[in-house]
Amino acid sequence: MATIELTQQSFEQTVGNNGIVIIDFWAPWCGPCRNFAPVYEKVSEKHADVTFCKVNTDEQQALAHQFQIRSIPTLMIFRDQIIVFMQPGSLPESQLENIIAQTKELDMDVVRAEVAKQQQK
Repeated sequence: MATIELTQQSFEQTVGNNGIVIIDFWAPWCGPCRNFAPVYEKVSEKHADVTFCKVNTDEQQALAHQFQIRSIPTLMIFRDQIIVFMQPGSLPESQLENIIAQTKELDMDVVRAEVAKQQQK
């Protein structure tokens, strides 16, 4: 599956209409971002059931600010509209594959219960 360029306008619909959404926050001038891009693309082709997106932080500064992106690349994963993973830095292919596998295996009832507990504090 090809990656989708995510914008402030398309963000809510993309995250709301897809089970697992992986977002790569990047910038064209960022060397580590350019090095990570081929890995991200390769992994995206193996997972038709996952939506892979990219956010150009230079062009989508509001989204970068909304999620307090301080370092790029930053990888963020939503499952059922809940952020389940967020980490700055590029990842090797095997680690990205491992994180996707873990995301797919999550018991979302447990995750939702944990989120609800955190919101009550």
